[in-house]
Amino acid sequence: MFTRVVETTSKQGKARELCHAIDDKVLPILRKQHGFVDELVLVSDTEPNRVMSISFWKTKEDAQLYDREQFENVKKTIQNTLDGAPEVRTFDVHTSTAHRVIAEKAEQAA
Repeated sequence: MFTRVVETTSKQGKARELCHAIDDKVLPILRKQHGFVDELVLVSDTEPNRVMSISFWKTKEDAQLYDREQFENVKKTIQNTLDGAPEVRTFDVHTSTAHRVIAEKAEQAA
């Protein structure tokens, strides 16, 4: 399993609007993507304009395909709520209790 972590800073007071835009506009796009598994959206409790979205993918290739084909459209969809460009980082999932992934399974699949 693979994950994309997208960190954003919303415009002042727009974090909830950004979260609703992710729920209403971005999630439907994600759900149509091959290999998409899940999405978490987190709002910082110490920096109220910081929002982190973590998407889970079956494979790195699935996430890369989404990045190449859809992410620019997604950024345009939420652009009016952002203060600056999103920062994207990617990771192999080592362990996830929610997705029942453990390191041994991930290594066997590789």
